[in-house]
Order: sequence, then C-alpha cells, then structure tokens
Amino acid sequence: QVQLVESGGGLVQAGGSLRLSCAASGRTFSIYAMAWFRQAPGKEREFVAGFSKSGGSTYYADSVKGRFTIAVDNAKNTVYLQTNSLKPEDTAVYYCAASTARENIRYPSGVDYWGQGTQVTVFS
Repeated sequence: QVQLVESGGGLVQAGGSLRLSCAASGRTFSIYAMAWFRQAPGKEREFVAGFSKSGGSTYYADSVKGRFTIAVDNAKNTVYLQTNSLKPEDTAVYYCAASTARENIRYPSGVDYWGQGTQVTVFS
C-alpha cells in the first residue's frame, strides 16, 4: 500500500503562486510514476502534471505548461507542484496520484493511489 498526503493549498490572488506538496509513505519503492490532477466543481478530474521515475521525465497539460512545475525529492519521498501565474480558472481541489504499473499517468484510470486533495482558490 502507498499513502499520499497533500499540503500547501490555499487562497491566492490571480498572478500569485503556491507550492503544493505530496508526501508518499508505505511501499514507495513500488511507485513507477506520480502526478497531479485537479477537479473543479461540476467538472471531471483532469490531469495537470506528471513525473516518470525511471527516466525522470516530466510532462504537463497544455493549460499549465510554462506556469506549473512538478519536481520530486527522492530522499523525502515527496513530490511538489510549483504553481505560478495562477488564474481564477486554476481554482480546484488538487490531488496527488501514484501508479505502480505505469510510467506515464495522464488519466484517472491509470492511477492506483490518490491523496485526499488540497483546495486551491484563486480570486481576481
């Protein structure tokens, strides 16, 4: 089993920044990839950014490319999402995700473990 705990969400003015953290515990050696998803009210959960452990590659949704950065601290088993130039449309609950079978996560169906989520609210 893998446990994921997010932190770092909050209320921020448009144009501001937040750094989200996700601490992984348990059988972390079994993780192939980690990612961030988000879900706004009334909308489906969508992919934001991902990290493949084998090659260290990162990938992003077009909507956040150039503004968000995903990074991993392997010593701390923690994945971060640095969010810059935030927009009101970035408002959502942000979820950390991990896969023990796939090296690339872009869809919720590919996720084996979810965190509890952290709220990000951007006001104009």
